[in-house]
Amino acid sequence: MTEDKKNDRETGSTLNPKYDSNGLITAVVTDDSSGDLLMVAFMNANALKLTQETGVAHFYSRSRQSLWKKGETSGNILSVSELRIDCDQDAIWVKAKPAGPTCHTGAKSCFYRRIESGMLEHDE
Repeated sequence: MTEDKKNDRETGSTLNPKYDSNGLITAVVTDDSSGDLLMVAFMNANALKLTQETGVAHFYSRSRQSLWKKGETSGNILSVSELRIDCDQDAIWVKAKPAGPTCHTGAKSCFYRRIESGMLEHDE
């Protein structure tokens, strides 16, 4: 990549996500109100496009090899307040308003356990 293209990606105003070799980019989701970390997932170009167009978070499931809209079956959608991209455009930050629990286990966040002395401790 030429220095001009690198600088444009890192400091310019053109959205040019750097997808990995599988066509995916990491997406970190936080609660827009509290700032709490809710989940980490992946997006492909189509998921990012649909998220921008609809205002509802869409992701790409690596295990199912398919696109999915968060909350499609549970109703616990993530209404996107803001999308941000990091400096080299290889990670997306989704600020969202969750319509319910984010984790498929029913927890508010997928990060509901702490690692303590090699064990997992549940938040109360």
